[in-house]
Amino acid sequence: MKETDTLGASLTSHGISRRSFLKFCTAMASLMALPPSAAYAMAEALTKARRQSVIWLSFQECTGCVESLTRSFDPTLEQLIFELISLDYQHTLQAASGEAAERAREEAMKASWGKYLLVVDGSIPTKDGGVYSAIAGISNYDMLVDTAKGAAAIVSVGTCSSFGGIPHANPNPTGAVAVTDIIKDKPVMNVPGCPPIPSVIAGTLAYFITYGKLPELDHLNRPKIFFADTIHDRCYRRPFYEQGKFAKTFDDEGARNGWCLYELGCKGPTTYNACATVKWNGGVSFPIESGHGCLGCSEPDFWDKGSFYKALPTPLTSNNKIIAGAAVAGIAAGAVAAAVSRKHQEHIGQENISGEKK
Repeated sequence: MKETDTLGASLTSHGISRRSFLKFCTAMASLMALPPSAAYAMAEALTKARRQSVIWLSFQECTGCVESLTRSFDPTLEQLIFELISLDYQHTLQAASGEAAERAREEAMKASWGKYLLVVDGSIPTKDGGVYSAIAGISNYDMLVDTAKGAAAIVSVGTCSSFGGIPHANPNPTGAVAVTDIIKDKPVMNVPGCPPIPSVIAGTLAYFITYGKLPELDHLNRPKIFFADTIHDRCYRRPFYEQGKFAKTFDDEGARNGWCLYELGCKGPTTYNACATVKWNGGVSFPIESGHGCLGCSEPDFWDKGSFYKALPTPLTSNNKIIAGAAVAGIAAGAVAAAVSRKHQEHIGQENISGEKK
């Protein structure tokens, strides 16, 4: 490995100081809930490492996942492409086209066989031989299988590649499936969301580059560093839920006061993601903070689970019995509190009239 091939050399050539790079590593360590010492370990490992070869395949998708990544604030898209990774193939972002584009993919596979990271967004059509989506005359299915052979690991970015997403929704005319339905012999990490949070995409890529492996995953192959808690667990409206204070419409007094959106169909109690903590647009907001309930887009089959504006069925699962019970308890507590308050006000009113305590 040449010295000029290292990430440290790349940083120097772009005028990035060690101090600035340490600040970046500290931000990444904090984002992934790693101890402060991890920032220095990350800086040392990344400085000496070669820029990670990344091949990004886009299949049945809307380009929303790539658009999301281009809005990453920390690290920025420029930091990812020019400092951390060698993005050797990506339909939307690469300058090459036609035969030159496909040759770039083949050459990147050959040069980094067994070491490159394969990123996939979009589901894979399997019906009728996969004819519903092809690139350079190659079906998505065949391109995925071929490119996965030499990958060190695969990252499924977005709900479409993670779980099938909207193309997989009923009646699923193309036979769309997730990456894990096809690839069984490689480590696969799912980063779902429609689209995923930019810094979650960037953070998982930074983790792999630093440690040379995928982070700890949950039962759906999602990184626990971002998908360990439900949105409901971390939601700032949770106290209103516990008090039984729910908005009944999107423009009533409860909505204006920021009350819980559970009764308006919010899927936060059953959706695992970091929206409530990492947020969007550089930590500015997330859907619930903007006044709309969670759609549950980072969960499997979210499109087929009924209306986005109907409250969660109770009970749905054993876990949701607890959720339903908490909601009922909250409503009851709210009603009791209101009754006590009214009684207290009546008592005060009687004192003012008679001048005597009752």
